[in-house]
Amino acid sequence: MNYYISPVSPRMARRWVARDTEAARSLALNIRDEGEAYTLTALVPGLKAEDLTIQVLEDVISIEGEYAWEGEDYLLRELPQGNFRRALRLPTELDADKAEAKIENGILTLRVPKAESARPRTIKISAN
Repeated sequence: MNYYISPVSPRMARRWVARDTEAARSLALNIRDEGEAYTLTALVPGLKAEDLTIQVLEDVISIEGEYAWEGEDYLLRELPQGNFRRALRLPTELDADKAEAKIENGILTLRVPKAESARPRTIKISAN
């Protein structure tokens, strides 16, 4: 099977180039409430652990990093570039000391337990 890729005119290529906007440099993520903890997953293509800074303070998680900029000319450039920072306020206080993070296959997974004071408690009812 043969494939033919047609040449792209420079005018068409200019339309494809992503603009350097805040949207192009934001951090796409998901957050799940798992009862006793929150699990956050974020797409971080090409980044390593040392490229990111994660901070947890009370009920706020902030993630900072930088996507490398390669000064080459591209026909199409949609992957993020430059610095980014994302801060999220969650509904309950967090236990920063027990937070765990890992990067695998371009996906950051961050698990942050809720603070003990924020976890639901079961109260036993006594009957007379």
